[in-house]
Amino acid sequence: MMPSVPPRVRTLGLNKAYAVPVLSDVNFECLPGEVHALIGANGAGKSTLARILCGLVRPDAGSMEFDGRPYAPRHKRDAEAAGVHIVHQELNLVGNLSVAENLFLSDLPRRWGCLRLGELREAARTALARVGLAGLDPATPVAALGVGVRQLVEIAGALARACRLLILDEPTAALSDPQIERLFDHIRRLRASGVSVIYISHRMDEIARIADRTTVLRDGRIVATRPVAALPVAEAVRMMAGRDPSAHAAAPRVPGPIRLRVRDLRRAPAVRGITLEARAGEILGLAGLVGSGRTEFLRAVFGAERADGGEVQVDDSPPRRFSSPAEAVAAGLAMVPEDRKEDGLMLARPVAMNMSLASLASFRRASGLLAAAAERTAVGQTADRVNLRCASLDQPVTELSGGNQQKTLIGRWLMRDAAVYLFDEPTRGVDISAKAAIHELMGDLARRGRACVVASSEPEELMSLCDRIAVFARGRIARVFERGEWTHERILAAAFEDPAGGAQ
Repeated sequence: MMPSVPPRVRTLGLNKAYAVPVLSDVNFECLPGEVHALIGANGAGKSTLARILCGLVRPDAGSMEFDGRPYAPRHKRDAEAAGVHIVHQELNLVGNLSVAENLFLSDLPRRWGCLRLGELREAARTALARVGLAGLDPATPVAALGVGVRQLVEIAGALARACRLLILDEPTAALSDPQIERLFDHIRRLRASGVSVIYISHRMDEIARIADRTTVLRDGRIVATRPVAALPVAEAVRMMAGRDPSAHAAAPRVPGPIRLRVRDLRRAPAVRGITLEARAGEILGLAGLVGSGRTEFLRAVFGAERADGGEVQVDDSPPRRFSSPAEAVAAGLAMVPEDRKEDGLMLARPVAMNMSLASLASFRRASGLLAAAAERTAVGQTADRVNLRCASLDQPVTELSGGNQQKTLIGRWLMRDAAVYLFDEPTRGVDISAKAAIHELMGDLARRGRACVVASSEPEELMSLCDRIAVFARGRIARVFERGEWTHERILAAAFEDPAGGAQ
């Protein structure tokens, strides 16, 4: 009888706590040549387990084995030397370095201490081609790229390295369907060559397609490990959340007066003359492929990027173009950006400070001093409203899970009580339960007469949530669908149209 092959990686009784326990007695294993999905609500401990495996965090107790040998990486370089690589949910690229430098930052080709630039760029072109970015110049600064392309660059960097265990933390959150298919092809090739993959995702359809087994985490503990075929979605959701929070199609809403008018808004090259309206009591969806101009449009409306032409009007205020977010906020706009880490939150600061940041003026006394007690009360009420999970309101935001960071940012604008809310990928990287809660918050805003504009890369999300969907293509609006007119296929077909004439 042949001896059994040890797991590629095994954890034994792992424990980790920050202000509160994050992992408790975790016994987990991933086999050679296995794609093992790791699922759970935000804050369940998935990313913490991944960070321990790749040497970024050290456990408080417990031990690990790698290919049957003791494994205790002191830092990321130790893990990479063992063949462990990770693609993070929160991207870790260096904005002022080039794409090529980011791809091979820990292993830059040198000769006699000098960087071999030609060799670096050639290796970068090969790595980029694997993820469909053959046309991207490796010398491009990462800061000039959108989130979706940055995600592909980080994935390309992981695939370019020889590895034995690849950890993917929400790798498809910002990718289009064709990009996801290309990634899955790579994962299948890695699995066939004996590489192990830990796949962390909230997208159950993807897990069913790509994974062999699934482990469910809840409140830092493993609830179950089963073959994917033996774990129906409804049961997995109940294990994660204790209930079935599946979103249902929004009930029809009767829109009120126009609250946001955008006319011929332009910002070269991504926004090429957008005209649309959003009404009180309405949720307007923005669909489109990566690079279609949705994010750039919202940022131009909000003044985060200077528009080249066109105008924006909120309620009955004079039409204008905002030159800064401060002007937009004063006019009644609020925006939850695509990249909360880069553009939304002060990660080292407490929850309370982050949440009250946009409404501090309402807590100032006549003397100019802050009414701290009133501020604290309002923050606590908003935290309850968004169902925020944190040790205290004084906890630094960086210690929260990605979903609770997002709730903190949304809470900031709920405290401000704007006329128009702009949401760019508001449920990116959050679990099913948190997504349903965020959708309910948007529905509540609409019921209170606010206008919501929501950009999402998930057509299913927009179809369940919105009253109308505008499909972007090449910086223009290709189609606008009313409720009852759209299907997934029609939205996708419109996204591939060239609004200037012809198919892409």
